[in-house]
Amino acid sequence: MNEAKHVVVIGGGPGGYAAAFLAADHGFRTTLVDKQAHPGGVCLHWGCIPSKALLHAAKVITEAKGAAAIGIRFAEPEIDLAVIRAWKDKVVGSLTSGLGSQCQKRGVTFIQGEGQFLASDRIAIQKVDGERVEMTYDHCILATGSRPRPLTELGWDMPRVMDSTRALALEEIPERLLVVGGGVIGLELGSVYAALGSRVTIMEMTPGLLPGADRDLVRVLAKRIDGWAEKVMVETRITQVVMEDTGVRVTFADKGGASVTEVFDRVLVSVGRIPNSEGLGLENTQVELDRGFVKVDRSMRTGDSRIWAIGDLVGGPMLAHKASHEARVAVEVLSGKKGEFDPRGIPGVAFTDPELAWVGLTETEAQKQGITVKAVRFPWAASGRAQTLSHAEGSTKLIIDPETERILGVGIVGSGAGELIAEGVLALEMGATAYDLAATIHPHPTLSETLMEAADVFLGHCTHYYVPKR
Repeated sequence: MNEAKHVVVIGGGPGGYAAAFLAADHGFRTTLVDKQAHPGGVCLHWGCIPSKALLHAAKVITEAKGAAAIGIRFAEPEIDLAVIRAWKDKVVGSLTSGLGSQCQKRGVTFIQGEGQFLASDRIAIQKVDGERVEMTYDHCILATGSRPRPLTELGWDMPRVMDSTRALALEEIPERLLVVGGGVIGLELGSVYAALGSRVTIMEMTPGLLPGADRDLVRVLAKRIDGWAEKVMVETRITQVVMEDTGVRVTFADKGGASVTEVFDRVLVSVGRIPNSEGLGLENTQVELDRGFVKVDRSMRTGDSRIWAIGDLVGGPMLAHKASHEARVAVEVLSGKKGEFDPRGIPGVAFTDPELAWVGLTETEAQKQGITVKAVRFPWAASGRAQTLSHAEGSTKLIIDPETERILGVGIVGSGAGELIAEGVLALEMGATAYDLAATIHPHPTLSETLMEAADVFLGHCTHYYVPKR
């Protein structure tokens, strides 16, 4: 029986607490170890949740300004940083304390501290109160996550330079902010600071923003970014950084070698994360590493028969929802069931304004891999709901196998794309065809209809968007 078996989960983020709760629900005696007072990990404490709270505040500001176009005018907003910070922290505190309560209700023993392997079946836990305890277990699930690449490692260890964690603390609103990295985190936080009053410059080394998404979708977002960013530089690198009394002097070089120097009050560096695999005593186990990431099979097993690993620690997309689903697989397997982490798609979302979301095969990937696909788009200018929301700039895109008519990928840019992409994920997982999506009745008028109408575009008879005969 599971009750006689002890499962220890090290790391209390979205993967770790999901694993602990599910293990307890399966009847295992479960211990969850994390450094913080409550579970939540980076996502809840310094990532997904606080950033989305600040993005909501930013959206309120931009929506209020945009209301003038429909005849509603507001005075310039008064920004009270202390209140915004307090509200953000209240949201985080409510969710993390709720997870602490869930531990109690599910019978999970929560220990605040850090775990280190002594052997494949034994760990030592250094508790925050100074006590050191040792315990044995039947199974261990590693979920220690990742952290921003250290600024010292990048040569950016300066008082005016921030990583994403510090940027979320909202210490001040700098007059001029440089965002290094045009990925999801950089664009999200850049938009927050711009809405709050900063003049924001974005620098990206690659040819475009959001490298993982299709260019036609990114162009819609980039057009909006051009409206709030002072400058966007792509295919650009930094050649020199000098800390001065009044700011950070940064010299840039474009792809042609031309240089320009500017001074910023603050710099936000958002150029990747690294796994938290050091200091765990893994050398006392059979767990193997690959460039710092723990090696696992599709069942999330490591090279040690007693130890599983999930989340950012094992590589792949560093996303909370990926970690929580890997947790499900790991617990089901250690419960004796068959299971593999083999999704047809893991959705990615940039919670910018407008949002951009995608899942499955992109048109760009299809071209690189030589896969024949049919890409179809439904422009939101033809959506009644998008027009009533004053967000007609969006687009819904389907990547379809022209032979089987199966949906291989979905991309959406527009208001609420992060919510809408879930239907695309389900379509991929269920092996849905374009007809399946088109024949599913969607409520009117809604943005969800754009998925149905995009499928109709493929079929050649879209109601609200004329498709020339093929």
